[in-house]
Amino acid sequence: MAVPQRRISKTRKRLRRTHFKLEASGLVTCPNCGAMIKSHHVCPKCGYYAGKAQYLNGKLVTKETEKKVENTGKKSTKKAAAKKAENK
Repeated sequence: MAVPQRRISKTRKRLRRTHFKLEASGLVTCPNCGAMIKSHHVCPKCGYYAGKAQYLNGKLVTKETEKKVENTGKKSTKKAAAKKAENK
């Protein structure tokens, strides 16, 4: 087993370790909320990726849930149904 003949000084040890630093690579700002996120990842704060909502209120957004969200915004009434029937 290799054993050093002399003790390595603190300065020499620290000079050797100057390149062992951590880097925060690949961080970008979220275009939706401005938080720092990893590039090519969904934002944990707002749930957006590439300008589209991936998570809405903590739930994964799919095509089915998008349709539900769109349909909840539109309220159909008897008058609107009657107008549609007249136009056809």
